[in-house]
Amino acid sequence: MILYSLMRLREMDPKGVVAFFLSGHYFSDDEVFIRQIDSAYTIASLRPEVVVLLGVTPETPEVEYGWIEPGSPLENSLSRSAYRVSRFWEKPHQALASSLMERGCLWNSFVMIGHVNAFMNRVRHALPGLIKSFDSIRQALFTTAEPSAVSDLYSTIRATSLSEEVLSVQPDHLAVLRGTGLGWSDLGEPSRVLSVLDRKNVRKEWGLSRTTKRSGPSPLRQWPR
Repeated sequence: MILYSLMRLREMDPKGVVAFFLSGHYFSDDEVFIRQIDSAYTIASLRPEVVVLLGVTPETPEVEYGWIEPGSPLENSLSRSAYRVSRFWEKPHQALASSLMERGCLWNSFVMIGHVNAFMNRVRHALPGLIKSFDSIRQALFTTAEPSAVSDLYSTIRATSLSEEVLSVQPDHLAVLRGTGLGWSDLGEPSRVLSVLDRKNVRKEWGLSRTTKRSGPSPLRQWPR
């Protein structure tokens, strides 16, 4: 779906700068997060050939997250927190995760910002056949023929991973922005959801005893919006 979105955006504005966010991720401080995203947009505007990833300063040597190893500072970015990407580490074992944390590596939030063509060029370099397949439906975009053309296309192509098959094999064309104070968590595991709720002092409906009496609105209605 990412490549499909990029193709449609390219038709609308080939010079546009876009961002991708995963729906299952949580940031406790919206203002800090927005400032980091604004910085990433600025970097992408100044360096249109680079895709910028938001890295998170780790709190623990997490073994279930992907990690980014920063390289040299990114030139002409107007940010002291922007670096070239040296390499990726996916779900390292405990000893390696501790070493990565000591070396200043970052959790990979998978937030990505860059020019439409920066993304397209990375996909074209790594998966030229996939680009060719999507280009075959370009004339159908924004017409009544688009839904059928897209359905037919997806029935013939294999599933691909932008992270593993495109970005990870081309770190030289990526940058990472070091994010601090974000309070980030990947909510893909129930334990992480519970941890976030505990930090926010949110009482969990399913944790109450059947005999417990309570007054006032349901705790679920007190979740932050």
